[in-house]
Amino acid sequence: MGHSLTTFPVQASYFIATLLLVLGLKRMGSPRTARNGIVWAGVGMLLATIVTLAYLPGVWNFTERASWHRLVLILIALAAGAIPAWWSGRRVPLTEMPQMVAIYNGLGGGAAAAIAAVEIYSGRAYLGSLAFPVIAVTGALIGTVAFGGSIVAFLKLQGLMGSPRISGRHVINGILFLVVLLLTIANIFPSWVPAFGLPVSSLVGVFLVTSLILGIIVTLPIGGADMPVVISTYNACIGLAVGFEGFVVQNPAMIIAGTIVGAAGTLLTILMAKAMNRSFMNVWFSGFGDVAAVAASGGPARVMNSMDARDAAATMAYSEDIIVVPGYGLAVAQAQHKLWELVQMLQKRDVKVRFAVHPVAGRMPGHMSVLLAEAGVPYDLIYDLEEINSDFVNADISLVIGANDVVNPAARSDKSSPIYGMPILNADQAKQVLVIKRGTGAGFSGIQNELFFGANTHMVFGDAQDVIAKMISGLKEL
Repeated sequence: MGHSLTTFPVQASYFIATLLLVLGLKRMGSPRTARNGIVWAGVGMLLATIVTLAYLPGVWNFTERASWHRLVLILIALAAGAIPAWWSGRRVPLTEMPQMVAIYNGLGGGAAAAIAAVEIYSGRAYLGSLAFPVIAVTGALIGTVAFGGSIVAFLKLQGLMGSPRISGRHVINGILFLVVLLLTIANIFPSWVPAFGLPVSSLVGVFLVTSLILGIIVTLPIGGADMPVVISTYNACIGLAVGFEGFVVQNPAMIIAGTIVGAAGTLLTILMAKAMNRSFMNVWFSGFGDVAAVAASGGPARVMNSMDARDAAATMAYSEDIIVVPGYGLAVAQAQHKLWELVQMLQKRDVKVRFAVHPVAGRMPGHMSVLLAEAGVPYDLIYDLEEINSDFVNADISLVIGANDVVNPAARSDKSSPIYGMPILNADQAKQVLVIKRGTGAGFSGIQNELFFGANTHMVFGDAQDVIAKMISGLKEL
């Protein structure tokens, strides 16, 4: 085996791995080639990992006891990461995919911070130019903050944590940020702070713990409806942290992969914020969850018109054009397969059926498109907001399943609403609206949906899978 990560075989392998990653990401841009793209990118990352391990210095000299020790630790680390990831990846339902993405994002940030900590503890980060400690410490900061924030995002999406209102949170965040900034400078220039009387190891430890707390505190008050933006932001941060640490350890694969992930996450964050017509700063610091909860708590009670599932099925059977709007409620009920069965039955009756997907539908970017694809829905029946929004006015029925904010007309008409100005699907403009929903409560964001009280809206209450099963039975009886 080789003994250097700078040899030609290693560099050539990293180049091939990077090429596979870029091509894989390119193919992920289309639902038709996304699965293939994931395989390409995965093969690239596997190649980089194997080559790095094969040419890692000080590991393959079996005449030395230390080499055996290092190899055992590496294999334990690989098994500790690969086995749970493989098991959870195969077993996790699509309803829990957002929180899995959040926690795996966080682990990536934690790994980048751990690499930085090792380089700083050992003193290797200070051996080169000033750029090395600056990049190492900055990468540690970004990775640790993203790690803490991603844990909070995971707990929120898993339903284990709410969005508490923290009095004076902006002041707390400001103080924490200043402390972290001072600790960042202290770790970049440890010789400047002899008055602290702390060894470098203690200084690094305090810095990492404080950064972790900052990530947790900043993310804690953010409402669940903003989780898509939170996840994509931390994704960008983690990519940046990995790229920084790749520069410190002189690993081209880490630099390129981290840069690509950071750029992709940044673009996705911009697109998500644009889809909600909100600025990045508004998402992170406006206390949207608090405002939404207050907005939903007041006002007189109103009546929702309801309809039986079989009556709704009959209405759809004699329609010509139906647009289906899926939301997270569809994922929770795991009703995507039943929905596709219903759509196929309607198509056999010559009913035109299409799917309208909002950019922030679900709990993470692309959640609904993946859900529908998993059920076998053809890609040419799935339309983005810009492609289909003008067609609602000519549709006989818009069938809304578990969606809330993305079809709320208050975004167009109520200037006091927290979602005012957010682009929505014009489901309310169809001749008739059928909404499948468990109960009369507000959605995940806590905002009451004006669509549910519309004159042309009928609620079909119940679990989405049960309701759709009754609709299918109703169609068979016609």
